[in-house]
Amino acid sequence: MASVTSKDNPLGKSSEYRDQYDASLLFPIEREESWKAHGLDRNEVVFYGEDIWNGYEISWLNQKGKPLVALAEFRIPASSRFLVESKSFKLYLNSFNQSRFASASEVQALMAKDLSAAVGAQVTVVFHPVDHCFPQAPEALCIDDLDISVDTYEPDDALLSAGGEPFDGWLCSHLLKSNCPVTGQPDWGSLFIHYRGPRIDEAGLLAYIVSMRQHQDFHEHCVERTFHDLWLRCQPQSLTVYARYVRRGGLDINPFRTSEDNAEAVNFRLPRQ
Repeated sequence: MASVTSKDNPLGKSSEYRDQYDASLLFPIEREESWKAHGLDRNEVVFYGEDIWNGYEISWLNQKGKPLVALAEFRIPASSRFLVESKSFKLYLNSFNQSRFASASEVQALMAKDLSAAVGAQVTVVFHPVDHCFPQAPEALCIDDLDISVDTYEPDDALLSAGGEPFDGWLCSHLLKSNCPVTGQPDWGSLFIHYRGPRIDEAGLLAYIVSMRQHQDFHEHCVERTFHDLWLRCQPQSLTVYARYVRRGGLDINPFRTSEDNAEAVNFRLPRQ
């Protein structure tokens, strides 16, 4: 048997990481693409919201060549025509690393301009110091200890039902997992659901969340699919679905979808993020 060395490792192949500013690295993807691929209609259910991205590896040079760092919060409207493919987002952010700018506000404004052009809607960008303290997560009833049997690992809305006593509050599960449709890598996360209406069967809800485990889709679409299925199957009076995904490549993605058009997502952070 021929010897195998680290240079033969397919995961060790180098990628081109440009360290000079380049907006062309951003790769937009139609939000409708995934809905059509799964035979669903995005317009069947009305929802509002945004995608909150937190960037933990933001850096650039000042005019004297000194590096500066920040934590960035990006908010992309759910109504935008496009989302941004996550690796292209990372490559784009890396392109600032060896580029010189007069001020942090210049970098912030440039990122907002480029991202808005890429997604087709106004993106807000806020820089925080690296020791920024995030708000606390909402108090939620965790359903992960429920004893359930699972035999399907693709989304199955038949698992969802409601009809118990009225409920108004947050539920959460830390068992969310889906797979990236581009790389096949696992995406781990926590799902927070706030609803008002007949109590959702919590065992069925947990089984539904677990049924995402082998599903290949973008973070944003997984949350929208969950909102879609909960709204149609359980018919709550109000509904919010908010995922907090574990970071990968210095970015975490946190889609927020709600039936309330004036609701604003609180950008909290969980320990594993």
